[in-house]
Amino acid sequence: MALQGKVVIITGGAMGIGRYNARLFAAQGARVAVADVAPMDTVAGEVAQLGGELMTVPTDVRDEEQVRELMSQVNDRYGRIDVLINGAAIVTHFGWNPRWPTVKDMTLDFFDKVMRTNLYGTFLCTKHVLPYMQAQRSGHIINFGQARVFGAENRPEAGAAIYHVTKVGVEVFTEEVAPELREFNICMVSMSPGATATEEAPLEVRTRMRGVEAIGDRYLLAAEAPMELSGHHIAVEEGRLVIGGGTASQRG
Repeated sequence: MALQGKVVIITGGAMGIGRYNARLFAAQGARVAVADVAPMDTVAGEVAQLGGELMTVPTDVRDEEQVRELMSQVNDRYGRIDVLINGAAIVTHFGWNPRWPTVKDMTLDFFDKVMRTNLYGTFLCTKHVLPYMQAQRSGHIINFGQARVFGAENRPEAGAAIYHVTKVGVEVFTEEVAPELREFNICMVSMSPGATATEEAPLEVRTRMRGVEAIGDRYLLAAEAPMELSGHHIAVEEGRLVIGGGTASQRG
């Protein structure tokens, strides 16, 4: 198995998509490090039942020193970092979450918390994993970005604006930073959890999703993405990675 023995960091790994990915990578023989502000006992127990290897590192991705310490601890234990999945985020659009306030009623503190978690967190984790990946001249960074492509029937609902600003920002961040990493053989991509290349519909996908299992193996595939996909927003079609949703520059 290609991921056997690889070291994978998953932020936001205590629950939801991160927890699912932790189990998925561990089942493939990867050595997984989960970082979250939430308790990680459940995911640790599940990976142990699979016979997998997992370390938990309490981390607030908004705190630069905690992020720096996360990368240091993982490297100290395993001697390398092969994959970083920037999954930590504050999310609004799942049906079981209360709808966020519209901009008129949103406090600056709330706005700042979402921006710092979703966008700043991606920046900080990327910044502090790079010295390790550059030293080994290899690595994959997978960001939870979102292509800004909505059909008329799938416009964001009121209250989701700030979330989408952060996710489109993550995609642009990916596109702009990836060229800086090519000489080190580090592949950086953005990917949303469930849309296809021809129908980038994140709200619809999450609304109909019965469970995180609907994600399938898309993040396993992304962890082995070839360098020609670096800098792109990618999707999965018929079991293979494709460029999906267009790039930020193409959208203007």
